[in-house]
Amino acid sequence: VQLVESGGGLAQAGGSLRLSCTASGRAFSTYLMAWWRQTPENDRAFVSAINRSGKTYYTDSVKGRFTISRDNAKNTVYLQMDNLKPEDSTVYFCAAGESGDLLPGAYRGMDLWGKGALVTVSS
Repeated sequence: VQLVESGGGLAQAGGSLRLSCTASGRAFSTYLMAWWRQTPENDRAFVSAINRSGKTYYTDSVKGRFTISRDNAKNTVYLQMDNLKPEDSTVYFCAAGESGDLLPGAYRGMDLWGKGALVTVSS
């Protein structure tokens, strides 16, 4: 299974962008799909996830601004990012968890990663 992100780019503060991630393979609907972003320490921080039942999860800093959704018929997960802030600027990674839900641990059970999409928010 491969994950390919698209939709990154430049936005002004207060603006919007939508990230998309399309997966190859036939088991997409059983995966938990998630978005992470790169930290200044070159690590990855959890942003949002949607499990196989459609339950959504968000980190506190994006609640009310970002919305995750999935279209199983298109093998695609989306991250709608509204009211963007300069501190949202970084590389965003799509990830998939084969267990179907978030697990304990630093990377919450992610098994597959995309290559990333750059988001830049100007002030």
